[in-house]
Amino acid sequence: AREGRGGAAAGGTGSGMDAPSAAGLGGADPQLQRFIEVETQKQRFQQLVHQMTELCWEKCMDKPGPKLDSRAEMCFVNCVERFIDTSQFILNRLEQTQKSKSAFSESLSD
Repeated sequence: AREGRGGAAAGGTGSGMDAPSAAGLGGADPQLQRFIEVETQKQRFQQLVHQMTELCWEKCMDKPGPKLDSRAEMCFVNCVERFIDTSQFILNRLEQTQKSKSAFSESLSD
């Protein structure tokens, strides 16, 4: 097993190589801001695909051959579905946490 796989489902990059956020560009051209947002989303998606591929390959691929056997194929399908479910659950949970923090902050300022 390879090291450095921890937190794969969380979607965090951990690389420190993220593109600058559009919000950090201040008065930059709106087209440039949008381009950077789109490219950043592409990068995050590619990182998720890479993490999912690595995780599921290590979990499901015993011995590479010319064809996938039915067991490995089902393992890959289940692994991808669980990865997506877990990622979605974490995103939803983070969103709920953020909303509850915002509501709490608003109630304190009233």
